[in-house]
Amino acid sequence: MTRKTAADFDPEVLKLFDQYVHGGISRREFLSSASRYAVGGATAASLLTALSPSFAAPVVEKDDKRIHAKFVDYPSPQGYGTVRGYLVTPANVKGKLPLVLVVHENRGLNPHIEDIARRLAADGFIAFAPDALTPLGGYPGDEDKARAEFAKLDPAKTRADFVAAAKWLHGHPDGNGKLGVVGFCVGGGIANYLATQLPELAAAVPFYGPQPAASDVPRIKAPLLIHDAGNDQRILAGWPAYEAALKEAGVKYEHYTYPAVEHGFNNDTTPRYDAAAAKLAWQRTVDFFKSKLA
Repeated sequence: MTRKTAADFDPEVLKLFDQYVHGGISRREFLSSASRYAVGGATAASLLTALSPSFAAPVVEKDDKRIHAKFVDYPSPQGYGTVRGYLVTPANVKGKLPLVLVVHENRGLNPHIEDIARRLAADGFIAFAPDALTPLGGYPGDEDKARAEFAKLDPAKTRADFVAAAKWLHGHPDGNGKLGVVGFCVGGGIANYLATQLPELAAAVPFYGPQPAASDVPRIKAPLLIHDAGNDQRILAGWPAYEAALKEAGVKYEHYTYPAVEHGFNNDTTPRYDAAAAKLAWQRTVDFFKSKLA
């Protein structure tokens, strides 16, 4: 069966799906509203199923000989012990290596984000992907359940756990002391946030993430590589104010908007994935990290 792409869906369905996955409407509301766009034997439920992720084909397999992957725990400042994360290192490490924190979307540490960490390790980085859902039992293996659980988290505590994760990774004994962060969607917002909180951060790459408050921008010391989707009006609405603040503060940044693609275009497990835009954005990301974290 040929896998569907964003072009196979009515743009209004994609907007509804974006609202649903970001908590703007409930599952019931999505199904009710999407039903008017269900044609040709499709149903609203089948549209939702078609738009949901499939983790069947990772880019870098778990047993890839180029990497070593394992789950580890790091201390949380929140009083509930530790947070679990996925640590992936290049095999046959020679010398100190650059470090990249990987921040997931609003579903916790799912198989796609694990794959992202493996991709980075295959390119020579020590990658660490924490699971913000750890205090609620971790990623539950179901995207809808994960999204519901994520909504229960205290955002301030989640941000603090990612600050702790960044500091933990920065001290990795095999690291070269150069730390970067890449995040997606909510994780892109965390990447922007970490840039305002960590003067030791050497590079930040937010993919279609919410921008920080303009008043926090002067604290950013790291260069930024910002990826946005051309059809993502929700995120793009905040860009002019962010850009003005970055310019006023003298922050070094690169910003790319990929035309006619959807929020989530880099996620190759969903129909919103755009292969050309994702390939270009990811190559820019790897090159940026290699330049800034060497």
